[in-house]
Amino acid sequence: MGECLRRACPCLNPLWDRICLEKKPSPAPAPTPITAPAPTPAPAPKPPVSHSIYTALWGFESRHPDELSFKEGDMFNVINRNGDWWTARKIDKNGCVLDTGIVPQNYLTRAESLQMQPWYFGTMNRFEAQSHLIAPENQDGAFLVRNSEKENVGYVLSVRDSSRVKHFKIFQTEEKTFLVDQTRDFSSLIDLVEHYHTSGMISSCRLGNPCKRKKPPTNDLNHFTVDDWELPKEEFTLEEELGRGYFSEVYRGRWKNMIQVAIKILKNDSVLSHKEFQREVQILKGLRHRHLISLFAVCTSSTPYYIITELMEKGSLLNFLREKEGQALDMMSLIDMSAQVADGMSYLEEQNSIHRDLAARNVLVGEGNICKVADFGLARVIKEPFYISDDKKIPYKWSAPEAISHGKFSIKSDVWSFGVLLYEITTYGSIPYPAYSNEETYIQVTGGYRMPIPPKCPEFIYQLMLKCWSANPDDRPSFRIVKSELDNSYELESQT
Repeated sequence: MGECLRRACPCLNPLWDRICLEKKPSPAPAPTPITAPAPTPAPAPKPPVSHSIYTALWGFESRHPDELSFKEGDMFNVINRNGDWWTARKIDKNGCVLDTGIVPQNYLTRAESLQMQPWYFGTMNRFEAQSHLIAPENQDGAFLVRNSEKENVGYVLSVRDSSRVKHFKIFQTEEKTFLVDQTRDFSSLIDLVEHYHTSGMISSCRLGNPCKRKKPPTNDLNHFTVDDWELPKEEFTLEEELGRGYFSEVYRGRWKNMIQVAIKILKNDSVLSHKEFQREVQILKGLRHRHLISLFAVCTSSTPYYIITELMEKGSLLNFLREKEGQALDMMSLIDMSAQVADGMSYLEEQNSIHRDLAARNVLVGEGNICKVADFGLARVIKEPFYISDDKKIPYKWSAPEAISHGKFSIKSDVWSFGVLLYEITTYGSIPYPAYSNEETYIQVTGGYRMPIPPKCPEFIYQLMLKCWSANPDDRPSFRIVKSELDNSYELESQT
């Protein structure tokens, strides 16, 4: 009947469709297939969280939205350790999380460790200890305990005594006790310090207040520039010129008017391969050592190229040695500075990196007379286009014979250059081979000539120079051996 009505009155088809739809029973639901329940997805792995509590040794102001500002004494729980910048939660004394962000790891120390003691300063050489202790805010008796940079020394107690600083080796016995002299030993460094704080030492030194700490620099401009180190020039302000050479000019500058930096402006950078330069910089950014200059960033979007590094206030070692402060150093201090350079070069040796232009002009000096090797690795990309083609641009007096004659650069040719650097240091910045021109120097050296021992230079240092100047590169010592020999060259006070 319905179909008849549709044919008779087609105009009513829409109404008819709606009536039939309303009366149509709902279809029976399809049977649900029996299947195994879907597996619960495994939770995403969480980053490792340290259960150790850290505390801030200094305050820090963030330089990027991801970074965390904090004050001295704030406590943290570290979420992720990644290079020099860690992700951490700032917590209160009850463990409640106050904030989370990225922080410089060298501003934190384990709360339950020896580092928490106000007098423990970690790895430090005697120069740095003296610089800290002689500062105006420290009185007689100010002291610190440090780990010597010298592998065979261990812990050292450094004490201010009037206008000088005395250094005492802390001996460790087989029973794991500590002593400064043979009259008494202690079960811990804390016990040792507490005893000599109330009782004078044999040398009449009595420990006073712990040395005041100086805030260290961070190893980068901020955490972001660890990986993204190409920055616009507009973020940098040039100040006074610090020096110039054939390939570059160096200026004091600031990043975003916040952080002091050194800005090296490359000349003749039109001949550089941008790709090769970027690849070399990426390698150099990964080299981190206390006696190597920290590379912060580069600016290569337009010429001239900028290379941004940490600023060393006392400038090049060459100029430092020729000025009043350097001229006043004794031989022990000069040998210590040589050992610092050897330490940085030993690290490069371990990393299979070559310097190619090691000389006093390419070592920089900072506060506490800490020395850092600069321009490592960049010599190849900056200087190779010129290196052999023009005699005036070859550092003849510092280069190994095989580097000049065949362009064979290696860590052993760097060892040869270090021998010349030793000559520069022990002569307070004198020019090597003073009687010869560049070409004459090469002829004399390949003929077997070696510079004579400098005045006041210890015999063992001269013998080390001669080893560095062995004609056969394989006969030259490694930098690790060089550093070891320099470390063993003098002793601390009180027969240490």
